[in-house]
Order: sequence, then C-alpha cells, then structure tokens
Amino acid sequence: MPFTRESLQALLRRRAVVLAPMEDVTDRVFRRLCRSLGADLCFTEFVRVEGLLAESGGARRRMHLDPDDQPTAIQIYGSDAALLAEAAEAAEAAGPAFIDVNCGCWVPRIEKKGAGAGWLRDPDAMVAMVADVVRRAPLPVTVKTRLGIGHEATLPILDLARRLEDAGAAALTLHCRTARMGYDGQADWRFAARVRERVSIPVVVNGDVRSAEDAARALAETGCAAVMIGRRAIEHPWIFREARALLDTGVALPPPTPRERLDVLERHLVGNVAQRGPRHGVHVSRRNLAGYLGSLPGGMDLRRELLRCETVESCLEVIARARSRVYQA
Repeated sequence: MPFTRESLQALLRRRAVVLAPMEDVTDRVFRRLCRSLGADLCFTEFVRVEGLLAESGGARRRMHLDPDDQPTAIQIYGSDAALLAEAAEAAEAAGPAFIDVNCGCWVPRIEKKGAGAGWLRDPDAMVAMVADVVRRAPLPVTVKTRLGIGHEATLPILDLARRLEDAGAAALTLHCRTARMGYDGQADWRFAARVRERVSIPVVVNGDVRSAEDAARALAETGCAAVMIGRRAIEHPWIFREARALLDTGVALPPPTPRERLDVLERHLVGNVAQRGPRHGVHVSRRNLAGYLGSLPGGMDLRRELLRCETVESCLEVIARARSRVYQA
C-alpha cells in the first residue's frame, strides 16, 4: 500500500531499520529475505529514468513488487529534471510505498554525468529538480544524498537540507560521506545530527552501520528518526532483527545458529535461481557465502566447495550434507 506523507513520516519516526538501495543486490529476493529478518522498510535497486520511461526489461525487473513486498520504495536516478519528474509519476503504476530520488551515488560514471551525487555540484538545480518531482509524483517523495562532492570549502548539505524540505521532500536519507570519499574513510554521523537540527522532516542516518550496537549508537548520537543499513546486510542480513530487538527491548540477540545460516543460504540461493535463472542465480549467490558461512565450523571449506558448484542441484547437495553435519553435532 502507498504511504501518505504523514504515514511515511510516522513509520520512520518509530526508529525504523531500513534496507538501503544497492545496485544488483536489493532485488525482490533479497528484500523478502531482509524483511523476514526484521527490516521495517526496503528500497529497490536504482532505476534509471530513461529505462523506466522506455519500459526496458531491466527497469521492469528492478521495479517489480510482489504483493508481500511492502513497504518498499522505488529509487530513481538520472541527470534530467524533467525526466525524473515524469518517471516519478510513471512509477506509481508499480505500486511502491513512495518514491526516492538518488542524489548520492558516487560512482564516477554516474556522478560525472550529473546523476546521483552529481546533483550536489549545483544545489540550486537539485532543489528545483526535487520541487518538480514532488509536483508531479502522486506519492510522497524522499531524497537520499551525501554531504557534498568533497572539494567544496563548505559542504552544502546543511543549507541544502532546509531547502529540500521547503521543496517538498517528505524525508531525507544522509550517507555521512562525501562523493569523493566513496566508501573510504569514516562516515561522520555528526553531520546527520546537524541536519536533523535544521529540518522538521525525518532524517535517516546512513553509513558505517555494521551492527545492532552501531544502529542504536547512530540514532542516539544523531537524534535521527531512522537508520539505514547497506553493505553489512549483504553478509549479515540478521542485522535487522538484531537492531530491532536492541532498539525495542535493549536486549542483544545471540548470533544466528549454524542451522539458521544454512537455511537462509538455501532460501536465498533458491530464490535467486527462480528469479535470475539457473546459471546466473548460482553465480550471484556466491557474493553472500563468506558472510553466511564465515563463522561456521569448517565454513570456509564449505564456501570453497560451493564456489566450485555450477548448478543449483549440486549446491543443494553440498548444503544438505553440511546441514546433516550440523544436526549431528
């Protein structure tokens, strides 16, 4: 179901734990997995506005939302304000909870063309673009951004945050690095605190949240409404239930058991194969093996065995043998 501006803000202000948009990661299989493990809100992969408007196969795949895939936002990106506004309007047909505009992607091939964090090069144009998107979009619009490009004498985000609120953004997500930093260095959560003090809309803090304790500390130190988790979820999707438990009850959950790790691995593998086909589904599942299996006794040997598997059947046989050893232990 789509959010109203008020219902979206209310969800975020309940200290939501949010799955970040990640290219070729946050597809519907991974969103379902993270939601089952406690994610309150999910984002799609980045959807390029030109592909969205042309109804390309890639855009359709990224935007596909199953009935149980809620609440999920569709994140759009592009360098043309008019196309972003048109795409935000068209995206309603896919049934998202709201629309998010990517103004934070630091990847040079995107940023240098004016999309993603490239909008930070011209804050006036960025504000005007967001206002256009808000006017056209039938759903609430949020913005995900960074502190700045990184060469500025004064990072623009503090003034820019107020202007984005005035332009109609329902919430802001702040990755607390500059575009030039990429993922290097330490995310500076102090900027999230300063942004939160300057706006009345919810602010979501993002960057270097790698544990439940990090999530709780980020919220406590910044006063932000919600916390967004990205790369850590790829290797440890249990972070959502761990963060949710710590925030709600103050209790630190134990890590997932070996059986849980194998069960999640199998569920993710089978889902990837169903969505992406037998060969690519097996291959794309390999990026999760180190995180899922690293703490298991013999986990690295099991990972090496799975890396040699080329079919889902052989993978499932390996997992079944590992599960049998776990149950006998």
